[in-house]
Amino acid sequence: MSAVTEPVILATAGYDHTIRFWQAHTGLCYRTVQHPDSQVNALEITPDKKRIAAAGYMHIRIYDINSNNPNAIINYDGLSKNVVEVGFHDEGNWMFTGGEDCTARIWDLRARNLQCSRIFQVHAPVTCVFLHPNQAELFVGDQGGSIHIWDLKTDKNERLVPEGTAAIQSITIDPMGTMMAAVNIKGNCFIWTLTGGKGDKPTELHPKNHFKAHDKYILKCLFSPDSTLLATTSADGSCIIWRTTDLTQLTELREKTQRWVWDCAFSDDSEYIITASSDNMARLWNVDTGKVKREYSGHQKAVVCLAFRDEIIS
Repeated sequence: MSAVTEPVILATAGYDHTIRFWQAHTGLCYRTVQHPDSQVNALEITPDKKRIAAAGYMHIRIYDINSNNPNAIINYDGLSKNVVEVGFHDEGNWMFTGGEDCTARIWDLRARNLQCSRIFQVHAPVTCVFLHPNQAELFVGDQGGSIHIWDLKTDKNERLVPEGTAAIQSITIDPMGTMMAAVNIKGNCFIWTLTGGKGDKPTELHPKNHFKAHDKYILKCLFSPDSTLLATTSADGSCIIWRTTDLTQLTELREKTQRWVWDCAFSDDSEYIITASSDNMARLWNVDTGKVKREYSGHQKAVVCLAFRDEIIS
């Protein structure tokens, strides 16, 4: 018997070896899945909203969202070190991952064997991977300070280094495919305008701006669905919302207990954002007012990742 399909899916995970599913509107946790093998480093929901992937230490587990089955339904094992990023092709044909084994990987979800189908090797542990909206280029950041652009059609790649050896922590491209941001451990944010990326033309990056976004480590950057906002989360205990038109600050989202803010996700209408932090909490914020609208409390240790799919939050 399947559980009722939630139109809004919010899941959080981290160091307490559980994945929690929440009613986004009420803050009620309606399901907890045990993830006993390790902490969860990253979460992503499949495009059809039926499954969720959890990236951990030396593995990826995929769980069914709409059933009460407590066990993973697909297990990808045999990786080395931490898998730190997981995501999906928008038609659900393949999954991509990145990890501390210095690789980004493509996994064909239609194949019967659970083997990785393509591997992209770099010279430093991978910290983040972002799929261009054109679904044909992966942007891979690493601890050595490099961003690699892996063209999946031609298998060619290019590399750029925004700031010496300062590790790249997160990369984001806006849904229109016209802007890219990357952040590093020095608290700096770099912005490029993008051209090309259609048909046979690879994406070209044009440096636009860079600025000091935080005084400490930046952990995540993310453009809003309407491309008007950029969120950055940091070890300084805050998430800052920037206007993309002029990179001025719109709001600073800060609670005294948060400590590190690891991850974030916007609502579809770009009016709300959910953050995950080291104080064992996730929070729903109003982007314009900077006020907390809902708290998601239940984890016993730091919440370092979340996955969110919604229609609209009212």
